[in-house]
Amino acid sequence: MPTAADYRDTHRDIVLGCQRKDRTAQRQLYGHYAKPMYNVCLRILKHAHDAEDVLQLAFVQVFSKINTFNFEASVSAWIKRIVVNRCIDHLKKRRLLTTAFDPVRHDHGSTEEDTPLDAPCYTVERIRAAVRQLSEGYRVVLSLYLFEGYDHEEISQILGISVGTSKSQYSRARRRLAQLLTTPQ
Repeated sequence: MPTAADYRDTHRDIVLGCQRKDRTAQRQLYGHYAKPMYNVCLRILKHAHDAEDVLQLAFVQVFSKINTFNFEASVSAWIKRIVVNRCIDHLKKRRLLTTAFDPVRHDHGSTEEDTPLDAPCYTVERIRAAVRQLSEGYRVVLSLYLFEGYDHEEISQILGISVGTSKSQYSRARRRLAQLLTTPQ
């Protein structure tokens, strides 16, 4: 059975192959990361056709910039950053991101009104459907924070918004998601 070191060496070999423009290595890298990165795109962009288009553009950039990858971070984190940035660029081009944000209030922290989303009646598909109903701005911040693991400082830098706006959008997205989930279908 392969060890963690073997796994790292395999990825290192694949990346080095990609840096040499080896098509087999490129197929391996794409094959390994396409599905999880597509899911990142879909959570942020909502529509499958947009997610597919942005994923392809992101991998074009991955392969064109692979020589800049220096193994200081994991290749998955590096690819994910490119994918997220391409998603944000796509939303900015469509101008949906900036128009979907509500005016900023100054209630930046969590409140008692934040409803836990761990009720046993929520299926994964029901949660996905509710997330798809969120406005672009809410869905992007919620996805980046909750699903992709970025903190509010990173989100503010990625989106070009303040940390307070990121926090308030996340809080509002959670409340709206809870409303959508508790509404009878």
